[in-house]
Amino acid sequence: MIITSCGNSEYIARGLAKKLKAKYSPLTIAAFPDGDLYLRFNASLQGKKVVIVQSFYPHPDMSLFDVVFASKTARELGAKKIILVAPYLAYMRQDKRFHPGECVSSMVMAGLLNDYVDKIITIDPHLHRYKSLKNIFKISAVRLTANGLLGEYIKKKYQPLRNNLVVIGPDWESYQWAEDIAQIVGVPATVLEKTRLSSWEVHSKMVHPIPIKGKDVVIVDDIISTGRTIAEAARQAKSMGAKSIRTVGVHGIFVEDAIEKMKKAGVVDIVSTNCIDKENSKIDVTPLLVEELKKER
Repeated sequence: MIITSCGNSEYIARGLAKKLKAKYSPLTIAAFPDGDLYLRFNASLQGKKVVIVQSFYPHPDMSLFDVVFASKTARELGAKKIILVAPYLAYMRQDKRFHPGECVSSMVMAGLLNDYVDKIITIDPHLHRYKSLKNIFKISAVRLTANGLLGEYIKKKYQPLRNNLVVIGPDWESYQWAEDIAQIVGVPATVLEKTRLSSWEVHSKMVHPIPIKGKDVVIVDDIISTGRTIAEAARQAKSMGAKSIRTVGVHGIFVEDAIEKMKKAGVVDIVSTNCIDKENSKIDVTPLLVEELKKER
């Protein structure tokens, strides 16, 4: 087995290679003067299983392009099996044609990977209208969840607050995370109902209310992008008398000054996994991926 990376997930790739006692050989990726992609493997792939570790952020477009080029090249160089480990899989939000003429980008992305990869492993993909990754992937597709890692982090990090904690999901889509994580921590959970007025404006209200006054609130979600949904949830919790507010997410994209936005709304601690490598990425998903890749040995 050879483990490589297109550049976005080098820490995870190196960690996987070390724990699996596999060779780590990063790709050489550059550009010709006109911008054309230059890509080269730096190890013999003949008869080997090749694991490409690449989150699709930053630069989701080039990340997908790099993976396609790398996978095609690996096949030509004699790779026995090509496995894509995409801790964060982009293009999953557009899962239907909401307006005439739109591209259903999730289907396009999956179509490309179906042609060039033998197996994909990802963590908490944005499954909303799709019930399973099998709805769009013809290849073997494994969905892992970081719920256990998030729950254990909350239990350990916020141990002094544990008897006063409540977990909130900022919208219905996040309830699966909120409920599972709350059970792991052993605290109550609820969810907010989100009304999206536009791509930039979101209003929320609590469904199935639980006592919030005087409580230490942890807002959990799969993707934290602009931070607006979390900020709205934080303001809602604050208006109900929350003592403190923290947020823990799987995929911390943090665009459009998301961190500052959430802090202004009263969030005192912001944590994500290293599915996307950022300053706030304090939860390591490598152990989760190791267990899945052991099946390939």
